[in-house]
Amino acid sequence: MIPTEDASARKREIEEKLKQEQETLAFIRENLEKSDQLTKGMVSILSSFESRLMQLENSIIPVHKQTENLQRLQENVDKTLSCMDHVISYYHVAKDTDKIIREGPTGRLDEYLACIAKIQKAVEYFQDNNPDSPELNLVKARFEKGKESLEAEFRGLLTRYSKPVPPILILDAIGVDEELEVQEEVTLEHLPEAVLQDIIIISGWLVEYGRNQDFMNVYFQIRSNQLDRSIKGLKEHFRKSSASSGILYSPAVQTKRKDTPTKKAPKRPGTIRKAQNLLKQYSQHGLDGKKGGANLTPLEGHDYDLRVKHLNDALSEKHGASAGKDDVLDIEIDSYIHCISAFVKLAQSEYALLSEIIPEHHQKKTFDSLIQEALDNLMLEGDNIVSAARKAILRHDYSAVLTIFPILRHLKQTKPDFDTTLQGTAASTKNKLPTLITSMETTGAKALEEFADSIKNDPDKEYNMPKDGTVHELTSNAILFLQQLLDFQETAGAMLASQETSSSASSYSSEFSRRLLSTYICKVLGNLQLNLLSKSKVYEDQALSAIFLHNNYNYILKSLEKSELIQLVAVTNKKVESSYRELIQQQIQVYQRSWYKVTEHLTDRNMPAFQPGTKLKDKERQAIKDKFKGFNDGLEELCKIQKGWAIPDKEQRDFIRQAQRKVVSEAYKAFLQRYANISFTKNPEKYHKYRPDDVEDMIERLFDTSA
Repeated sequence: MIPTEDASARKREIEEKLKQEQETLAFIRENLEKSDQLTKGMVSILSSFESRLMQLENSIIPVHKQTENLQRLQENVDKTLSCMDHVISYYHVAKDTDKIIREGPTGRLDEYLACIAKIQKAVEYFQDNNPDSPELNLVKARFEKGKESLEAEFRGLLTRYSKPVPPILILDAIGVDEELEVQEEVTLEHLPEAVLQDIIIISGWLVEYGRNQDFMNVYFQIRSNQLDRSIKGLKEHFRKSSASSGILYSPAVQTKRKDTPTKKAPKRPGTIRKAQNLLKQYSQHGLDGKKGGANLTPLEGHDYDLRVKHLNDALSEKHGASAGKDDVLDIEIDSYIHCISAFVKLAQSEYALLSEIIPEHHQKKTFDSLIQEALDNLMLEGDNIVSAARKAILRHDYSAVLTIFPILRHLKQTKPDFDTTLQGTAASTKNKLPTLITSMETTGAKALEEFADSIKNDPDKEYNMPKDGTVHELTSNAILFLQQLLDFQETAGAMLASQETSSSASSYSSEFSRRLLSTYICKVLGNLQLNLLSKSKVYEDQALSAIFLHNNYNYILKSLEKSELIQLVAVTNKKVESSYRELIQQQIQVYQRSWYKVTEHLTDRNMPAFQPGTKLKDKERQAIKDKFKGFNDGLEELCKIQKGWAIPDKEQRDFIRQAQRKVVSEAYKAFLQRYANISFTKNPEKYHKYRPDDVEDMIERLFDTSA
């Protein structure tokens, strides 16, 4: 049983805890009441705030909407004012741009184009919004005026700044590929850069807005004129320069050229013209019997250069005016060759310029029109050269064909560049050069064939034969002509091949044309040989006929050997050299037979045997006297006649003299020895007129009119 004190204490403790819990509960209840009051106050405040916000919102929203409407109205007003200003500006465009349009675009192209752009916008506005407005017609007129001014400016810039290219610059440009040690491209500047840019801008505007192609016609007309003037200026430069110093290139470029004295100079038309002079001298001033031998004989060893100089000097003395005309023709040929090259270079340069200015789809047509005048003039000049050659051929002046060779060769060399440059032009334009080449080939081939026939058919006339048996004019003519072909082997071969109808000719190679040329030369030489044989029969003296053939055959052989003709002939006739040597030897033997009538007196034919110391009968003494007299008379007659004959080749002349001297001298010495101790006359000096040394000296003076 729990004691009472403990129970009382426990009870008090519980009561205290209960009291505390009651106090806590009262505190919580009190706080809850306060919290409820605060909550109710907060709810009341929030409700009041919400009510006020709703009132504020109801007041602000109408104001906001009204402000927004006002702002929209303001924007509309601003836009309307801006549009009005913009529209009004179109009505002022004509007035605002009038001064600039009237003054033109010169010196202020950008500003002018900006004015044109304003006018164009005004035109578009009125067309879209008020097509019946009188302002439309006004701005249209202003636009057309502006376009006309731009076209006039385009024409004016081209006219003012387009100048012919200086001849010196053209020569530098066409000579740069071959002549300069350092490959340096020469630029042809046709227009100043600033002017070119203005022209490009105007061209672009006219293409986009001008809606016509008149400016393209203006362009090709002006540039075509300058191209033609450039080429004509080059021709005039050739005439003046060739007449004075002959320096055709500018000093700046001249210093860059190689100094190669050992390099073979290219064949110039002037060299060909010298050959033509020689041929013409022979054909127009033939040997007349008195002067013929003298004109041809003083040439030792067939020195070709001396022969050219001798004959050319003689021609210059007798025909100075004609030589002057030939020099002019030389210049014309050289000028034409350079003008062809100049045309290609200038045309290439013109196309490069044109491609910057003219729209791409119009470039080829415009370029075609641009080059027509200059090209037609060049082709006409070429046709005139061909026509002149044809007329000369009709007159049997075959040397005229030599004029065609350098031109034709150059045309063929230039043709690849020519075709590339004219690519895209009309077929008629591209065919002009091939047509001229074909015409020249046909004319040249005809001249070559007729020349060969003329060699064969040259008439045998006594007055035209050299009295001294020297080289005939026909031989010199033919060889000189053939030698000129050496520098144009491919060209001459192509001429001959152009007339071939065989399948091989349709695709001929350089080897094929070389064989054709070799065959042709062999034909000319064959015709020449036949004609010389025929001419030799004009001489009554067979020995002189032999000397004549010997001289001509020897001249032909030496001329072949001194040039490349021998190699060219050997392509189809490998025995040509031995054949001529055999012919020469045959004629020497024929000539030597002329001495038989002299040496036969030195033989014992029909002579009785003589015994030393026996007395001769009158008949025997007379026979010996006849032997001496026959030898003396025959020797004197032959030496007198043959002294006036000519053998121009010193080597051959010495050979024939030595051979004849040996034969006659040995026979004469033997003859004298046989009759040295025989007394057949009281006056031996009457019959023994010449010592062996005297006979040798007389023979040594053969073929020498000055001895």
